[in-house]
Amino acid sequence: MTIATQISPEEIQYPSSDGEPMAESDITRDYMTYGVEAVGAFFQNRGDVYVSANSFIYYEADNPEAVVAPDLYVVFGVPKRKRDIYQVWKEGGITPDFVMEITSETTQAKDQKTKPETYQKLGVREYFQYDPSGDYLNPILQGLRLVNGEYEPIPANNIAFDTLWLYSEVLELELHLISGELRFKDPQTGEFLKTYQESEQARFAEQQARLAAEQARLAAEQARVAEQQARLAAEQARLTAESTLSRTATQLFNSGMSLEQISQIMDKSIEEVQRLVGGN
Repeated sequence: MTIATQISPEEIQYPSSDGEPMAESDITRDYMTYGVEAVGAFFQNRGDVYVSANSFIYYEADNPEAVVAPDLYVVFGVPKRKRDIYQVWKEGGITPDFVMEITSETTQAKDQKTKPETYQKLGVREYFQYDPSGDYLNPILQGLRLVNGEYEPIPANNIAFDTLWLYSEVLELELHLISGELRFKDPQTGEFLKTYQESEQARFAEQQARLAAEQARLAAEQARVAEQQARLAAEQARLTAESTLSRTATQLFNSGMSLEQISQIMDKSIEEVQRLVGGN
């Protein structure tokens, strides 16, 4: 006799890792890091936007096989908090609004066939693919937007094979390729989004520039004070010398010497001697 055992929902395991490396190459990892940090920083003041990368999204309860792990995804309408995995049924049925896959040799087939079908069924409003190598996609940045339940290509603004940009209505950001390098751009400010490290480097450089400017201002102020002190010292020295000459001329004049004699002794003109004597 066979006894059937029923597994309760609490006993079903939803792993947070499949034991594989997070990214198959440095390039893929770097772009995933850039995407999650840059987009996360862009929405840092929104408590209802969740940004993650390469984590498992389970989209059917009691079915651990119903899972995808986008390289970058953004969900609107859920609390911003740390998650090991994303379980759709525990998030009020809310699925990602934006997904990006970084295409490589091993992921090309799934990224272009299997995953678009899955994301379409999940209602992912925008799906982007980026091929850093330029070997598998042409153009190397492509986007799809959900229109009436079907994916339609997002028009690209081509400049060259590896220099173009597309607009994400979901994120309200532009995705730019600059000589093959992917960057997000805020069309409101015209600035490209930075990673946390890039932001810190920019902040540090700005602090250094402000410090250098302040040091230059202090140095200029010190030079101005030193110059003023030098002028005051020179004026004081002149006044001291003038006072000494005046006292000497007066003493000689009071001793009975004529202005002409004092002029010869002090090697001053008679007019100067008269001025010195006259001051006393």
